[in-house]
Amino acid sequence: MTRMHSSPLSHAVRSAIAALTLAAGAMAACARPASDTIGASERAAIADTLQRMIVAANDITKPGDVVGRMMSLYAPTGGVVSASGGRVITSRDTLEGQVRTFWEYVGQNMRNPKWQWDPMHVDVLSRDAAVVTASYRIPHLTPRGMPHVIAGALTQVFVRRNGRWVVVQEHLSEVPPEPMDSTTAAASMPGMDMSAGHKH
Repeated sequence: MTRMHSSPLSHAVRSAIAALTLAAGAMAACARPASDTIGASERAAIADTLQRMIVAANDITKPGDVVGRMMSLYAPTGGVVSASGGRVITSRDTLEGQVRTFWEYVGQNMRNPKWQWDPMHVDVLSRDAAVVTASYRIPHLTPRGMPHVIAGALTQVFVRRNGRWVVVQEHLSEVPPEPMDSTTAAASMPGMDMSAGHKH
């Protein structure tokens, strides 16, 4: 039997086809969203974790370090981008300063506050990234006993770092404040114009 020998050209063609096949497979794998590999139960678990974190961090009725609890959502190191009121903050220290101002001038003066969340919308992008959008209301009494409500909406981008979920970017939007007792004015949500209203 005569053995057929492949020519250098045919060998090169087969090699090129094999390389293209591998490349196409790799490109398809890279193009496939990481979230496709997450099951419904895992998505639900991530969403539940983030919602619980947000509610707990913003529970201003609990005693203790309220400012520290609010800031616990954000990455402890590196930049944090917070956009609101037409401004952008990229410093965690600046953000914490605004949260502290809110608490000192507004939060501590609210009587019988109750933080109310509307249903949160959680988009799980991957096992290590998600976006949460939600609106809220904080009905309370001013120091003079007048009913007042702080309200707004937020979108926060979470990533998982070293096994912990943290906010790295956010956008905050506030409902225009109602007429209020002057002693409760002068602070706002993190990143907002401090003359505009309140912090979340």
